[in-house]
Amino acid sequence: MSEIRKEGGHFTPYEIVEGEEYMNDNHKAHFANILQNWKNELLEEADRTVHHMQDEAANFPDPNDRATQEAEFSMELRTRDRERKLLKKIDESIETLEADDYGYCETCGVEIGIRRLEARPTASLCIECKELDEIREKQRA
Repeated sequence: MSEIRKEGGHFTPYEIVEGEEYMNDNHKAHFANILQNWKNELLEEADRTVHHMQDEAANFPDPNDRATQEAEFSMELRTRDRERKLLKKIDESIETLEADDYGYCETCGVEIGIRRLEARPTASLCIECKELDEIREKQRA
């Protein structure tokens, strides 16, 4: 089976075996690997950003060049801030996995599903609960 790239990084999709128990040791190992690799990728990207900003920081005499650099740095920092929040979710997912609660909806307790978790490894709600959550959010806005 070929490798695919999704939010959790590069991974080979899990080959589901008919009749196997949900969130067995193989499932847990698969998702632990996805979550840890994703976390490592984000941390490496943060390090690259720090080095890039240190290496590229210059005091340009031209205000347009200075503004362009500041805009680039600002956009990069916003991206890293979103990734910092994502790292927190990844850590929470790893803790949930270690506590044997990973893969189950935190609202209703049903299985989230292997494919949904591969698409969004930090998912904590099943599709139905997530849809209800989004409806409530729209009503509040």
